[in-house]
Amino acid sequence: GEVVLSLEDVHILDDRFGMAVKGVRLDVHAGEIVAIAGVQGNGQTELAEAIVGLRTHLQGRITLNGRDLTTSTVSQVIDAGVGFVPEDRKVDGLVAEFSVADNLILNRSNDSDFTTFGAIDIAKRDAFADEAIVEFDIRTPNRDTMVGRLSGGNQQKVVLARELGQDLKLLLASQPTRGVDVGSIEFIHERIIEVRDSGVPVVIISTELDEVIALADRIAVMYRGAIIDIVPADTPRERLGQLMAGVVA
Repeated sequence: GEVVLSLEDVHILDDRFGMAVKGVRLDVHAGEIVAIAGVQGNGQTELAEAIVGLRTHLQGRITLNGRDLTTSTVSQVIDAGVGFVPEDRKVDGLVAEFSVADNLILNRSNDSDFTTFGAIDIAKRDAFADEAIVEFDIRTPNRDTMVGRLSGGNQQKVVLARELGQDLKLLLASQPTRGVDVGSIEFIHERIIEVRDSGVPVVIISTELDEVIALADRIAVMYRGAIIDIVPADTPRERLGQLMAGVVA
């Protein structure tokens, strides 16, 4: 498909103002999953945060369907159609003391689909939550249960249901199955593939080789802040391991 997400010579600073990402260039096409693989700490986290507007120290350009998102806020990125599954759901993905229903509309609390005269419409929220709980097999006593009481796998399903419950142009999932059970891993992978098959491009950031190989159409390997190679999904594991260690030749 056509290019949807384009990263052009992107440089990003880390929290200590060192260079975390160095000159990344990557095009992601409609209807494909690109996995960004690498050992943790090689710039993947900072790259994901920059795409969704959480990091503003940028050199280079990030575009989505030709729209420049380089200096956009998180709200603007979400409104542009980017769904984001964060690396740490407990820190960036959920509010533990909020109900399942409220967490399912965290990024859409101002959306007309869930508000009436500027206030959240409880009936609309609850109807959406009930559908999501069934569709995403979220194991919860009810929609009013605090999300922090759910298992890790069910918490991740809440995040995924929220992000997929909008009109997506791009799905960015960082460590999408970290800390979840085997059954939830299979379910999450199936939903990600469904997104790809619907024509929406997906970027997966994962340190798990099994996950990268299971999901990716192409694999971009990051090492010390740079993408050192982009290889097909059938690349041997041994070669992927060498690339993750910085061995190019």
